[in-house]
Amino acid sequence: MEIRPNLDIQSGVPIYRQLGSYLQRLIESGDLRSGDRLPPTRELAGQLGLNRTTISAAYELLETGGLIKGEVGRGSYVCGGVERLASPLNWSRALTPSMSGPAGTPAGCPLSFTSSRPSEKLFPADEFRECCREVLESRNLKTLLQLGASGGYEPLRRYLLDRAREIGIARESDDILVTNGCQQALDLLRRALVRAGDKVAIEEPAYPGVKNLFREAGAELIGIPLNADGIDLDAAQRAFDAGARVLVVTPSFQNPTGASIPVYARSSLLRMAAAAGSVVIESDIYTELAYESGDPLPRLKQLDPNVILLGSFSKVSFPGMRVGWIIGPRPVIARAMELKQLADLHTDQLSQAFLLRFAESGRLARHQAAVVAAAKEKLRALEQSCRRHLGACRWKIPGGGINMWVELPDGIDAVSLRALAQQAGVDFLPGKYFSVSRPLDSGLRLSFAGLEPNEIRKGIEILGGLVQNALSARANRDPHLAAALV
Repeated sequence: MEIRPNLDIQSGVPIYRQLGSYLQRLIESGDLRSGDRLPPTRELAGQLGLNRTTISAAYELLETGGLIKGEVGRGSYVCGGVERLASPLNWSRALTPSMSGPAGTPAGCPLSFTSSRPSEKLFPADEFRECCREVLESRNLKTLLQLGASGGYEPLRRYLLDRAREIGIARESDDILVTNGCQQALDLLRRALVRAGDKVAIEEPAYPGVKNLFREAGAELIGIPLNADGIDLDAAQRAFDAGARVLVVTPSFQNPTGASIPVYARSSLLRMAAAAGSVVIESDIYTELAYESGDPLPRLKQLDPNVILLGSFSKVSFPGMRVGWIIGPRPVIARAMELKQLADLHTDQLSQAFLLRFAESGRLARHQAAVVAAAKEKLRALEQSCRRHLGACRWKIPGGGINMWVELPDGIDAVSLRALAQQAGVDFLPGKYFSVSRPLDSGLRLSFAGLEPNEIRKGIEILGGLVQNALSARANRDPHLAAALV
């Protein structure tokens, strides 16, 4: 190996020590391996333009440190180097391919509509801290710190199942499994129900966490388009006719569109699934974030006992606690419980106990009411701003949840528009991240819960200006502004 140290004669560190440190780094990094022979002192001195005594002093430092060994007549050899394989492992071949790509917001983008999560500004930290104190001072703390049951913390399981039975979601034939959030619940059901090559129907636009999860399983995805009234029933029937074994659906305030399926369409969808012998998985994480008064639409699980329902505390309390659940027929829960035991044994009992105390104390209900009130105010700001600044676009204000879908005017590409928006300090997620089987180039998702009303107004004003500039560029043929055009 060629030795070319960067030596500084102006430094207060002696040259022989600089050279010794350089050679030590080569040995420790593996560039010089155990058994490699160092150049003779005379040769290296000539190569570097140094005195031979300087080279000898550097070698002596390394030998004192046990990194090299000098032998009379043979020279100096590395003896403390790193043993390396002949070549590094090709990790690109060893790893399975990724089904998802980065979609994060760049640093310095303060007005971000990308995160579908509640605002932490609303978290009642003091009240939750009090709940934690009550749990930590309880007599069963040591039991909570022990390994728990795979099905979940038993008092929380009873609480959730009793509530579900009171409103007709769960029946005597059902059981419950507590999971590390709704995403793990989906993963367990994917492993329990889907084999490679199976056809799975999902809504389109689709939440990326659903799409990527089933693609990782080798499933063949069938996208069912959504319209202003929720799911396209004709497309759903075609999916079942094509052999979809599983349907994953969010009937209320779907992510990313915010759409809800009417009652008549819910019943029709369930009849189709039953006739096809298909399993229906219902994601029910947004229903409790309804912003309109009146009785909520019935869950699919209330209409059909065969439906498997997923729930979570993430949207109405604290996403970081990672507590979700599955309610379904006992055979389904038993199989999912086996798979959970293989994955992580059980969900953290302490988090479950904290959230149970938060719920039983009435603090969760108060927090949920505050979250809904704040979100209604944000949604009003979003609606007013869209009417004022996005008149050329199409959208429908959702009745709940934390997401809204926007269709840009024909000819404007959401990915290109995003690049311009990020430069202006605004971000959103383009439709391509939610695509299953068809291009969604003109669509985008606005997640509004994490921003304040004034931030929403400012962000939409900037976005509206960029849309207008892109439309003007079509007529003016401005190459810079035309970047957002297809």
